[in-house]
Amino acid sequence: MSHIRIVVADQAEAIFYDLSSLKAHPVEVARMSDPAAHLHDRDFSSDRPGRTYESVGGARHALERENDPRRREAVKFAKAIATRLDQDRRKKDYEQLIVVAAAPFRSLLRAEFSTDTTASIVHEVPKDL
Repeated sequence: MSHIRIVVADQAEAIFYDLSSLKAHPVEVARMSDPAAHLHDRDFSSDRPGRTYESVGGARHALERENDPRRREAVKFAKAIATRLDQDRRKKDYEQLIVVAAAPFRSLLRAEFSTDTTASIVHEVPKDL
């Protein structure tokens, strides 16, 4: 059993490392990737946004999308990472967690972490890898 789990993540990939102690070399134990992270915006949906009339006057304009498809994919990937970490914590694969991720994605991860997984975080490194 490893005591420390390190997750290095961005919107496209997550790599999980285990440490038996702070002096030990990290050992890669898993890797996850999101192929959708490399898609162009046009690949997320083929339709153009709808059009509407102005409430006053006859002008027409395009409707804006409610959600950014790239952000939606990032949230889904963050949820998958959080689920994996939560399962590993329940199996007692680690006791302490170190999260390495850029600030925007790190906040998505934090929003998806369970209370117990959040409590196991001992350090966060704000790095965009």
